[in-house]
Amino acid sequence: MKLSPEVLRSFTVAKVFRENNDRVNSLSYSANGELLISSSDDDSIVVYDCQSGTQKNTQNSKKYGCDLVKYTHAANAVIHASTKVDDQIRYLSLHDMKYLRYFGGHTRRVVALDMSPIDDTFISGSLDHTVRLWDLRSPSCQGLMSLAGRPVAAFDPEGLVFAAGIDSQHVKLYDLRSYDKGPFSTFPNVNRQPAATGDWQLLKFSPDGKQIAVTSALGTVMVLDAFSGQELFSMRISPPANSSSASGIKPSILIDATFTPDSKFLIVGAGDGRIHVINTQNGAMHHQLEGPHPTACRCVAFNPKYMMLASSCSVMAFWIPDLNSPAVDTL
Repeated sequence: MKLSPEVLRSFTVAKVFRENNDRVNSLSYSANGELLISSSDDDSIVVYDCQSGTQKNTQNSKKYGCDLVKYTHAANAVIHASTKVDDQIRYLSLHDMKYLRYFGGHTRRVVALDMSPIDDTFISGSLDHTVRLWDLRSPSCQGLMSLAGRPVAAFDPEGLVFAAGIDSQHVKLYDLRSYDKGPFSTFPNVNRQPAATGDWQLLKFSPDGKQIAVTSALGTVMVLDAFSGQELFSMRISPPANSSSASGIKPSILIDATFTPDSKFLIVGAGDGRIHVINTQNGAMHHQLEGPHPTACRCVAFNPKYMMLASSCSVMAFWIPDLNSPAVDTL
C-alpha cells in the first residue's frame, strides 16, 4: 500500500490505550518498526507491539522519572532522560528491565535527546545551555558545546551531521567528524519573534534530509530548508480548548511533530486534541484528524516501516488506514 494523500486522509483510530495516569511525554519506534515505547509523567515506560496492537510490558521509574525515551539500535534497549533526583541519562535493558549505564554531566534537566541513525552515538541538550555527544559504550561525555541559550538538537538521517537550535532563534549545523571546529553552517535569526513563539521544544530532520521542523512552546511549527535555512512555511497550531485567559498570558502547548516516511507530510499534535496534517510541499493544511484525545495531543510518531501513526495525551491511540475507504487499495 502506498502512502498517498487519500490514504493518509483515511486514517482512523484502530486501538486506544488508557493505562497511563498522566501525560505521555515521548514516543519512539524500534528500528524495524515492530515496537513502540512511551514514557509518561506518571513515571512509567510502556512497550507496545505494533503488529498485534497490544501492550507488551511496563517498567516504572518512580525514583528517577522518565522523559525523552529513545530506542537504541537494539530492540531491547533504550535511553531516557531523568526528571527526578539528578539530570543523568539512563541506558535501560528491556530484556531484564535493568539499567546498563548512566551518563552524567548535565547540571540541569535534559530537554533534547536523539540517537544517531547509524551507530551508538547519541546527542543531548540541556537547560544548562550545553549540547553533549555520547557513546553508549562509555559513560564519559565524548564532546561538549556550550551555547548561548536553551538548545534543541537532532541528527540528520545519514548520521553525519547534527543540528542545534539555539536560544529559540538560530540553527547551527555541525559535521560530527569535526564538530570541535565549530558549525560549518549557521542560519541566524530564523525566528525573528521568539517572544511570540515561545521556547523551541523540538528540532527534527525530515527522512529525506531536505527539511528541518521546529516546534515551539506556544504552538508554532516552522519548517526550514535544511541546506539554506530559508523558512519554507510556519503555522500557528490551535491552542488548548480551555486556553482563554483574562490576563492575556499565552498558554504553553508543547506540541510534537513527525514527518511521514516519504517526507511529503508533517503531522503535528494540537492543543485541542486534534492532529494536523500539513503538506510539506506547499505548507498548506491537508486535513485534520479527530481522535480520542480530550486534552492536548502531546506526542505524535509515524512508524518508519509500517502504515501506522501513534498519538497520545494521557490516552494512547494507534491509527491505520481505513480498509473500507475507496482510497485504500488493499491488493
